[in-house]
Amino acid sequence: MKVQIIGIGLIGGSFALDIKSAFPEGEIYGIDADEKNLKKAKELGIIDHFSKMEDVQHADVVLVAVPVDVANKVVVEVLDLAGENTLVFDAGSTKSGLCKEIANHQNRRNFLAAHPIAGTEFSGPEAAIPNLYRNKTNIICEVEKTAFKLQERALDIFQKLGMRIRYMDPVSHDRHIAYVSHLSHISSFMLGKTVLEKERNERDIFDLAGSGFASTVRLAKSSPAMWSPIFKENKENVLETLTEYINNLTHFKDLLENDDFQEVYNEMQRTNHIKSILNGIN
Repeated sequence: MKVQIIGIGLIGGSFALDIKSAFPEGEIYGIDADEKNLKKAKELGIIDHFSKMEDVQHADVVLVAVPVDVANKVVVEVLDLAGENTLVFDAGSTKSGLCKEIANHQNRRNFLAAHPIAGTEFSGPEAAIPNLYRNKTNIICEVEKTAFKLQERALDIFQKLGMRIRYMDPVSHDRHIAYVSHLSHISSFMLGKTVLEKERNERDIFDLAGSGFASTVRLAKSSPAMWSPIFKENKENVLETLTEYINNLTHFKDLLENDDFQEVYNEMQRTNHIKSILNGIN
């Protein structure tokens, strides 16, 4: 199996490692806009060969793992070149714009819109890790628009990598992901910004920060090159979630200002219900 990966970072690189493990006969070909990333990926044994875009026509599988602001253009370019039996899928966290962009493409049936809910705050080929996708949910959109034989190939790959499959339409996907993923990243970035602006002496932050602060701002270490395009692509949903979040913060501030600590307690107690939800996910 010839697998072409476009974008050899955390997502693409981890996929390559798991493909090598699940499909020992597979050959991994890499494309990346950053030549240093390609060389590092080859040096680390993540990919077997350097490749060019025109080579995708000979691939059995093509994964597009690039920032979402360029994914639309790249997926169209790949579909222009794709062979009849080439499976093409992406891993981006926004889906509506991409699905609209390729809706009328002559090779639309080669494409599967996918979003594995997996990742870390690190980036680049050095961040790639084995088993990143094991027991993670992979959201697939518009599966009915993908050729059945290519659906089967994709599902076989996802199953061997240990992923759980969930089907969703692109609009619902983008709205839900804005709440459970995009908002948490914004919250983390802005908490980090607030502390950095307030605590000019960084030694104080280091000395006083506990595990709670570290876990809350962990996502602020994520790549701006990846996340700012996500916020742009999903702007409307992100604005909706931010408005609701800001309203909740303002309400909490009002409770404190009014010395209504019983309601502060009640608010936190009601929110504790999220423990049972997260325990169900885990």
